[in-house]
Amino acid sequence: MISGFYRWLNRAPNHLHLHSAQNPDSVGNPAKADFAALRDSRPVAVERHGLSPYWITTLENIMTAINNSTPNEVAGKVALVTGAASGIGKAIALLLHDRGAKVIAEDINPEVAALARPGLVPLVADITQDGAAERAVALAVEHFGRLDILVNNAGIIINKLVIDMTREDWERIQAVNATAAFLHSREAVKAMMPNKSGSIVNIASYASYFAFPTIAAYTASKGALAQLTRTLALEVIGHGIRVNAVGVGDVVTNILNHVVDDGPAFLAQHGEAAPIGRAAQPEEIAEVVAFIASDRASFMVGSVVMADGGMTVTAG
Repeated sequence: MISGFYRWLNRAPNHLHLHSAQNPDSVGNPAKADFAALRDSRPVAVERHGLSPYWITTLENIMTAINNSTPNEVAGKVALVTGAASGIGKAIALLLHDRGAKVIAEDINPEVAALARPGLVPLVADITQDGAAERAVALAVEHFGRLDILVNNAGIIINKLVIDMTREDWERIQAVNATAAFLHSREAVKAMMPNKSGSIVNIASYASYFAFPTIAAYTASKGALAQLTRTLALEVIGHGIRVNAVGVGDVVTNILNHVVDDGPAFLAQHGEAAPIGRAAQPEEIAEVVAFIASDRASFMVGSVVMADGGMTVTAG
C-alpha cells in the first residue's frame, strides 16, 4: 500500500503540498469539495469522493452523533492555526471556532480571508519569514487578549531523490515543516506562560516514523516535528503547557489538485488500502485535534497520536 503510493510520487511533479497553501503558486486553486456540512446541525451530508454507500452512511452517522453530543470543549479559548486556508487546517480552524474558541487563521494563501467572521480573524503571512510567528501571536493577544492553543498544521513535501535535491529544496521543506513550527511554538509559549496553561498540537505524519525513497526532506522534517513535540513537552509542562501531535495518513483534501485532475478522488481511492478501508475526511482529523487541544486531554503530554486508519500498523 505505502510502496504503491511512493511509486506514484515518483511520477508526480517535484512539489506536493500537504495541509496548507504555503506556496504562492497554489493561490487560485480552490478545493473541489467542501466538507463543512459534516458538522452542520441539519442532517449531515458527506461529499461522495469514491466512498462506498456503507462508508457514506457510517460517516454521516458518526459526525451527526458527534455534533449532537460533543461539548464546546474549547469555549472561551483563543487559538492560532497555521496553514488554515484549506484542507485540514481549514477544518481545524472552523471546528475550534464552532466549538466556542476565538481563532487566528494563518496562511500564505489570500483565500484564507474567506474564513473571516466574528471571532475568527484571518492572517495572510508566510510562516517561514522572520517575524511571522511574533506577528501571529501578537495578533491573537491584540484581538482576544491571550493565546491558549497553537496548531502547527502547515506543511509541504518535495519529491526528489537526495542525489537530485538542492540545498534550497531541503531548506524550504525544513523551513515550513519544522522551523516555522519551532518559531510559532517558541512565541506561543512566551504568551502562554503567564497564564500557566496552554496547548500546542503539531500535525505530524506516519512519515515521522517511516522512511521512503524520494521524500527524505519530508521525512526528516516530520521526524524533527515529532521530536520537537516530545522535547518541548518536557520543557514546558511545568508551566502548565501541554505539547502533543497528531500523525495523519491519507486525508481527502484538494492538496493534489495541481497534480491530478481530482485530488480528493485520488486520495479517497488510495486510502482504501489502509486497514480501515478508506481515507479520512479533514473534519475527522480536526476532531482529534480539538480533543487534544482541550482540557479534556489534560493528561496527554508529549504524545504523537496516530490518526491514519491503521496505516502505521501495517507499515510497521
